[in-house]
Amino acid sequence: MKIGPGCEIKNSIICSLTAIAHFNYIGNSIIGSNINFEAGSIAANHYNERVIKKISVLHNDEIIETGSEKFGSLVGDNSKIGANAVLSPGTILKRNTIVKRLELIEQVKG
Repeated sequence: MKIGPGCEIKNSIICSLTAIAHFNYIGNSIIGSNINFEAGSIAANHYNERVIKKISVLHNDEIIETGSEKFGSLVGDNSKIGANAVLSPGTILKRNTIVKRLELIEQVKG
């Protein structure tokens, strides 16, 4: 595992062979093995802009309530997260997912 300078990792599990480049934020997340986060990427864990803060996830076309106001991302093995990409709270990425630079992933709109 490699964590670059200026990163903040909060209440998260980071598996082996994962690289998190400089200036990333990973909050309340589980990050699989052999993941690459390019610089400035964010796994957000809170909806500041919503009145209702509870976070839901989308799994097998079903919305599941987490009951939590702090819940980040679940990132499958071998995924690649581009520079300055944002994974919204509650994001689930399957194995081998590629998130483009500057892309916003928001699976459950609120």
